[in-house]
Amino acid sequence: MKFKNIELSLCLGYETSIHKYTMKKFDYTNVKTELVVPYASAMIESFRSVGYTLGTSIADIIDNSISAGAKNIYLDAKWMGDDSYLYIKDDGKGMNGFELIEAMRAGSKNPLAERSAEDLGRFGLGLKTATFSQCRQLTVLSKSKDYSLVYQKWDLDHVKRTGNWELLNFCPEEFKDKLDDLESGTFVLWQNMDRIIPIGTEESDQKLKDKFYERLNLVEKHIALIFHQFIEDDDINIYFFGEKVEPLNPFFLGENATQCFPEQTISNHAKIKGYVSPHKDKLSNTVLQNKSLMELWNGMQGFFIYRNKRLLVAGDWLGLGRYPRRYKKEEHVKLARIRIDICNSVDEEWKIDIKKSTATPPIAYCETIEAYANEVRKHAIEVFRHRGKILTKHKGTDYQPLWLDKKRGNKIVWQINRDHSLITQYKIEAKENPEKAIDELLRFIEETIPVRGVYVKQTELEEEPVRPFEGVSSDLLIEQIQNITKVQKGFGRSIPAIKSLLSMMTPFDSYPELIETYVK
Repeated sequence: MKFKNIELSLCLGYETSIHKYTMKKFDYTNVKTELVVPYASAMIESFRSVGYTLGTSIADIIDNSISAGAKNIYLDAKWMGDDSYLYIKDDGKGMNGFELIEAMRAGSKNPLAERSAEDLGRFGLGLKTATFSQCRQLTVLSKSKDYSLVYQKWDLDHVKRTGNWELLNFCPEEFKDKLDDLESGTFVLWQNMDRIIPIGTEESDQKLKDKFYERLNLVEKHIALIFHQFIEDDDINIYFFGEKVEPLNPFFLGENATQCFPEQTISNHAKIKGYVSPHKDKLSNTVLQNKSLMELWNGMQGFFIYRNKRLLVAGDWLGLGRYPRRYKKEEHVKLARIRIDICNSVDEEWKIDIKKSTATPPIAYCETIEAYANEVRKHAIEVFRHRGKILTKHKGTDYQPLWLDKKRGNKIVWQINRDHSLITQYKIEAKENPEKAIDELLRFIEETIPVRGVYVKQTELEEEPVRPFEGVSSDLLIEQIQNITKVQKGFGRSIPAIKSLLSMMTPFDSYPELIETYVK
């Protein structure tokens, strides 16, 4: 197969007749050049539109603290109307004057450069883009061992006035002592938070104050999830308004009913492991009584991509699944969670974005990932259908469902299990008291209609449900149509009246052609 568009052919994974592409090199030695420097104000304002949320922006700042070797990270804020501020403080290794200026520089790192395996950054933009997405003033104070305190400030209004990339060697007096209790560390201060608090907001505005703290509470849940493994492994402590943040583990590993799949290697730099969370009926009271954990249990499914223990993608099916049956978020697979761990050396291959909140598996690994995911999803569906029951067979005993799902052609039909012990028992009882036996049996059938299973199967197949008696002999239908006709004629009903009666009666309403033919 040949393609005019080479990029399209590569994207689709087809082989083409073009195996090599050599970039032509030019000699620019004697070519006149022009230095084109981006306009400072225009560029720095553009940083504000990268697409951060408040949670992803604060997580990006915490990444820097972890990369700096911090053990304790503190997040706090104070409401003062549009003079409110927020800060993140850590006890990491800190920076000297030169290092701080480099950290404040836009694009301080080359994303293609080699870096420490523990480094959570990539572009050298996180501190700046994360901050400017939320506020117009960034002040950073830092102190490294054996060095004095240093500070620098970005003020977007100053950049706008001057048109220059000018850092301000300035720090408000009331914040200069914030690192006095530490041998080393960094203090990141946000002010003029115009993307969070509208300019002109009064300190007395209780409604906006409540909204401000409500958003910060959501941030706490976000960082408890994103950094849960660091907290669980006792690598770091995060304090939110003075209270220690407890981790939110999306796999519910502390629950007895959580089911784990074997870990599998995808490549030299990636591995995958599946989990099926417990059905709600199997959750412990600890989870049931914790609102945050229940929100996590109920609202997340899919792939969870980690990079150096840091969660990047929290519950997404990543557009995988074979066309036209792409994976999507559905009730019956909500217990399926699949963890993928990658190293920071494959950021470009996995298309990690600036916000570190999206990732795309390379085409070469999709088939392996999908095969693994299919098994996890299948098992999660079974747990969902059977309300958490583990259907294991014991010697001499089999699980006996009252309803069975069977294939009829390409469709699923549900049948009463004729071999069920209950059916056998009522056959015996019907010999003595048929009316009582039939009534009780119908009651059992009513109470056990497999609503959950029908929903799951119908969603999986994505097709119209089978008609009653579709694909089987119509002899039984015809026999009953004739019997009903005979009885109704005995009651004095006319043929048109009998046809009308049957057309309003399940299952005969699905077969008007049989009514027309056999009501005589």
